[in-house]
Amino acid sequence: MTEPAIHVEGLRPPDEGPRDDHRPTRPKLPLWDRIKFILLLSLLWLILVWASMADNPLLPFVDAARLEARESFWIFVIMGAEVLRQLHFLISERWSGYHLFWTNRVFGGFERLTHRRFSDWTRFRFARAIKWVFWIVILAFVAGAVLDTSPVLAMFEMPSIIWNLLPFILQLVFILLFVVLQFVAIFWFLSKGGVETYYPDDIKTRFTDVWGQDHVVDRVKENILFLEKPEAIETKGGYVPGGILLWGPPGTGKTLMAEAMAGETGRPYVFVDPGAFANMFMGVGILKVKSLFRKLRKLALRYGGVIVFFDEADSLGRRGALAQGGPGFPRGTTPAPFQHDGCHGFSYLSEQSQWLLTRNAMASTLPAEDQPRTRRSRFVMGGNMMGGGGGDMGTLQALLSELSGLKKPRGFVNRYVRRLLGMRPKPPPKYRILVVMASNLPEALDEALLRPGRIDRIYKVGYPSKAGRVRTYQGYLDKVRHELTDDEIEKLAVITPYATGATIKDLVNEALITAIRDDREVIEWRDVMDAKRLKQLGPPEDVEYIERERHAVAVHEACHAVAAYRTRHHMEIDVATIEKGAEYLGMVASIKPEDQFTRWRTEYESDIYVSLASLAGEKMFFEGDSSSGVSGDLESATAVATQMEGFWGMGSTVSSYSLSVQIGIGTPGGRGQGQRENPEDTARRALADRIEDNLATLLEQTAALLKENRREVLTLAHALEIHKTLNGEDVAAILERRPGPLVDGSIYESDELVREIEAYHRAAVAAHHGHAKISLALPATPELAATPDAAWRAPVDGPAS
Repeated sequence: MTEPAIHVEGLRPPDEGPRDDHRPTRPKLPLWDRIKFILLLSLLWLILVWASMADNPLLPFVDAARLEARESFWIFVIMGAEVLRQLHFLISERWSGYHLFWTNRVFGGFERLTHRRFSDWTRFRFARAIKWVFWIVILAFVAGAVLDTSPVLAMFEMPSIIWNLLPFILQLVFILLFVVLQFVAIFWFLSKGGVETYYPDDIKTRFTDVWGQDHVVDRVKENILFLEKPEAIETKGGYVPGGILLWGPPGTGKTLMAEAMAGETGRPYVFVDPGAFANMFMGVGILKVKSLFRKLRKLALRYGGVIVFFDEADSLGRRGALAQGGPGFPRGTTPAPFQHDGCHGFSYLSEQSQWLLTRNAMASTLPAEDQPRTRRSRFVMGGNMMGGGGGDMGTLQALLSELSGLKKPRGFVNRYVRRLLGMRPKPPPKYRILVVMASNLPEALDEALLRPGRIDRIYKVGYPSKAGRVRTYQGYLDKVRHELTDDEIEKLAVITPYATGATIKDLVNEALITAIRDDREVIEWRDVMDAKRLKQLGPPEDVEYIERERHAVAVHEACHAVAAYRTRHHMEIDVATIEKGAEYLGMVASIKPEDQFTRWRTEYESDIYVSLASLAGEKMFFEGDSSSGVSGDLESATAVATQMEGFWGMGSTVSSYSLSVQIGIGTPGGRGQGQRENPEDTARRALADRIEDNLATLLEQTAALLKENRREVLTLAHALEIHKTLNGEDVAAILERRPGPLVDGSIYESDELVREIEAYHRAAVAAHHGHAKISLALPATPELAATPDAAWRAPVDGPAS
C-alpha cells in the first residue's frame, strides 16, 4: 500500500519546480542536470593538473594526474558525493517506496523543522548564501593549488595576476569597461526600490476578509483557479487569463482584494509602488520594468506562480483612450460624458456615432446638472453650489513589451549561440504570472495596456451594496465592544449609502474614540451618530450667531427639512444642522434609503420643491423678506428644471435642446434656421421662459405646502436652535411628535409650547426688521434632551400610538 504524501507548509525550496504531492516517483532529470557538476569538478581537476605541468615542464600528464589525485583528493570526495546524489535521484525516479521514504520522512522532516524555526524568506536567503560560500571556497582552494599558496592569499592575489596576464590592449578595454560599469552601477542603484516582495507567511488576508464585493470576488476566484490548475483550460485549447484591472472609487478594497488573491493561492505577492517608475533620469523606469519582470519570471518558475500588483496604475499607463484618436474605449468603462442614470442608449450606436457624440460633448461645457452627481443631495444656506505624470518616456512601452514578451525565447546562449550553431532557440517555460492593476481613473489608461492578452479581465470595484455595507459594519463592529442591534446596523448601512470599506472602518474607529472620550468602553448608537456627523460635516467653526440670525437660519433649514419630509419620498433626511461650516451657514442633507438607479419626473419635481422651500419659507415667515442664502438653492432648482425641460423629456417638448443647438437645426420653441433673428438666441429665450414658468408654479405649490405645515416648521426650527444638529431620525421624530433615538419629539404635542414658540418667532421677526435684540427668550424645554437608546428602539419603526 502506497504511503500518502505529507504536505509541507510554506514555499518549496529555491530552484525547485512546482511540487506534485501525488506523484509516486521523482520526475526524471535532464541529462545536463545529471552531469553538469561532475563536468565542472572534472574541469577544476584538469586546471590543477595543468598547473603542475606548468611548474615542471618535464612532468608527464600521467604523473601530474597521479600527483594531483593524491594532493587534491577533496575534489574526488566532492565528485563522489555528487555521484551518490545522482544515484539517489536515479533510484527515486524508478522506486516509489524509496522516493516517498526520503521525501516524507527524511527531507520532509527537515523541511518541517526549518519551516517552524525560520520564515520562507529567511530559508531562501540561507540556501542562497550557502551555495555562494560553497563555490567561493572551491574556487579559493583551486586558486591556492595553482598559485602554490594558501586559499585566502590566493583570492587576494588573483586580480593582480589576471591583470598582468592580460595584453595591453585588453587592459585598455578593461579600463573602459570599468568606467562603463560605474554608470551601470549608478543606474542599477536607481532602478531599485518601489518593489516589495511578500511570501505566503507574510500575508494573512483571505477572501473572507473582503466584504461587500462578493460579485467581484467570485470572478476573481476563477483567475485563482486557472493560476493553480492551468491545465483545466489549457488542455481544452484555451489560455490562462494573465491580467486583471480593478477599477473604482478609492477605499473600495482593490488592494485588499489583490492581497487576498495572494493569500488564497500561497504564491509570492509583489507590490509595485505607484511612484516607483517616476525618476529624474530618462531610462531608469525602463530598467525598473525589466528588472521587475526578470524577478517575476524567477519567482514564477521557482514557486509555480506569482502575483504582481500595480497600485494606481494610471500613474504609469496614463495616456488615455480619448487622447489616442480613436472611437474605442477601455472595455468595462463608459465614456465620461455619458455616465448618467438610465439605460445605456449610447451602446446602441455605431462606433462612428459614439465618437461623434463624445467629441461634441467633450468640446462643450456640460451643464451643471450633467456633471457627475454628488454623493448626497444637500440644501445649504449661505454656501456656493460649486461642483475637478506618469513614468518617463519609454516606461509604458517597456511594460507593454514585457507583458507581451513572456512567450519569447530568453537568454544569450539560447537566442544567439544556438542560432550560431544552426539550432533553434528553446521556447521559454510557461510563466504563471498574474498581473493585477488598480486604478481610480480607468479612462486614463493606455488602450494598448488594456487589450486582451495583457489585461484580459476588467472588473469594477464600486461602492458596496446595502447588504455589503451591512456585512462590512458587522465585521468591523465584531472587533470592538458595542451595543448596536442588527436593526441599527442595517439602519446605519442605509444612512451611509456611499460608504466604502475604508470609510466604514474609520467610522467605527471614530465611534470608539467618542465612547472612550466619555469614559466608556462600549460603543452606543449615539457614538456612531456623533462619529458620522463629524466625518460628514467636519468640526463646526467656533462662532456664535446673534439670536435673530440663528432663528432665521433655523427657519430656513426647517423649511428645507419639512418640504423634504413631506414630498421627497425617494430620499431620507440624513442630517440637519445650523452649525456654521466652512462653506455654509446651515445644511439639510438627504440620502437614498435604497439602491435605486433610475430617476423619475415626480422625484425631480420634489427636488425642486425642497430647493425652493428656502425662498418660499423666508418670504412667508419673514413677511416677504428673503436672504442671499437662497442663491445656491435657486441654482440647484434652475439646473434641475433646465434638464427636465430641455434634455430629459420631462417638459412641454420632446426633442433635446443640447443636440439641436449642436447640429444647428433649430430648437423647440424657437424660430427656424432661415429666420433673421439668431435661432439659438430665440431658442434660449423660449427655453428660459418655460423654465421660469415651471419654477413659478412649483414655488406657489411649495408655499402652499409650507403654509399647511407651519407648526412643523416652527417646532423643528426650535429644536435646531436648541440642539444645533439633528440626525434624520430625530427630525422625523420631531415632525411626528414621538421619541427619537437622541431627541424626544413628543413634547411638541403640547399646544402651550407651540404658542410660546409662535410668540418667540413673532418677536424674532420684529427684531429682524428693527435690527434689534429679540425681546423674548427662547422657550425652555428641560424635557427636550437626549433619550437613552432603549427608549426609542421599540417605537422607532412607526409613529407613537
